[in-house]
Amino acid sequence: MDEQRGPGAGPPERWRTGGPPRWWRQGPPGWSRRADGREDGLESAGRVRWPWPSTVLFTAFVLIGSGFADHAQAGERVALDPLGRVLLLLSGAVLLWRWRHPVAVLWGTVAAVLLYLGAGYPYGPVLLTVVVACFAAVASGRRYAAWAATGTLWAGHLLTVHVLYRWLPPSGDDAAPWTEEIVVATWVVALLSVSELARVRREQWARERAERARAERRRADEERLRIARELHDVLAHSISVINVQAGVGLALLDSDPEQARTALTTIKAKSKEALGEVRQVLDTLRAPGTAPRTPAPGLDRLPELAEQAASAGLAVTVEGEPPRLPPGADLAAFRIVQEALTNVVRHSGSREARVRVERRDGRLRLLVDDDGPATGADAGGTGNGLAGMRERAAALGGTIEAGTRPDGGFRVLAVLPIETEEDR
Repeated sequence: MDEQRGPGAGPPERWRTGGPPRWWRQGPPGWSRRADGREDGLESAGRVRWPWPSTVLFTAFVLIGSGFADHAQAGERVALDPLGRVLLLLSGAVLLWRWRHPVAVLWGTVAAVLLYLGAGYPYGPVLLTVVVACFAAVASGRRYAAWAATGTLWAGHLLTVHVLYRWLPPSGDDAAPWTEEIVVATWVVALLSVSELARVRREQWARERAERARAERRRADEERLRIARELHDVLAHSISVINVQAGVGLALLDSDPEQARTALTTIKAKSKEALGEVRQVLDTLRAPGTAPRTPAPGLDRLPELAEQAASAGLAVTVEGEPPRLPPGADLAAFRIVQEALTNVVRHSGSREARVRVERRDGRLRLLVDDDGPATGADAGGTGNGLAGMRERAAALGGTIEAGTRPDGGFRVLAVLPIETEEDR
């Protein structure tokens, strides 16, 4: 992952991808853009917002609409009295808890509506409270409770208008026609179907949000690994050269001041170069998505890399012509060679190294050899350097082989299965 990520581009501010518009604040809490960062589900009741505006609106609509229904059904149903208005108020007010206790609210509205209809009060928008409570229950995942409650409401209505009507107000009332029950049953089925569709859509949005969050964390982890590899490769190589030249300078400071001056000059140039490369890596953290101000290094800089190694006392011979590669593969190949030469400087007694670049069947082979002997227990690089090379190769689908040769030297072989620009 060597390309820089661009700034996040998204939908207009009023909309969120995979969810409803931002202004829909009274739907299920997981659908609100503001609630996305507050909760993982409807179970976290303590963090669910109170739906005051919608509850007040529903309650007012039920009270006012029932008043008009009372006037329209005068003489047919029992006139609204304080008890009827209290039942209407309660059936609307309990909706305030519909996202915290959806099952209890649903059964409460069903009980209030059955009492209201059983008392003979006029038909009207009181059934809206059951619709809202049922929708909240299904969207919350309490689908079986919603089915049971709406079935109970329908059964209670059937019992009231076909069996108990003789003993319930208003007096002299007749049994309701069965065609009316068919209409009621159709509305019940439609209500449950819409609620189920809303529940399925909500779960789909939740899965999409979770997947986006995982993808963001994965990209962040990959970016951290990339930056860590870049810093390690830049600093390990530069500091190794600086360390060698500092030792040379100290050893020759009295006997050969001119050579010591040359070593100090090399230290200054190398530290300046290292600071520039570190600054380029860190700039991606300060301003993600901006293009780097200097091109990323590639195999075309192998001669420069050989000169840097020579300043550290290591003679490097480069064999083969580097092919033109995609930027990401070119950078990975350069860093692998750089780390291999750094390990020779730090862990080998050899003052000569050979770098061979080959193309075979669409694969790039990088071979770095030295004649040894090893000068430390971790000769050849068994720490983060070798692990970083393997990560870079694995990111391109390649492999790294590193180990001692029978003659005592050390070899690093990188095979990168890449598509070169010439093959396209």
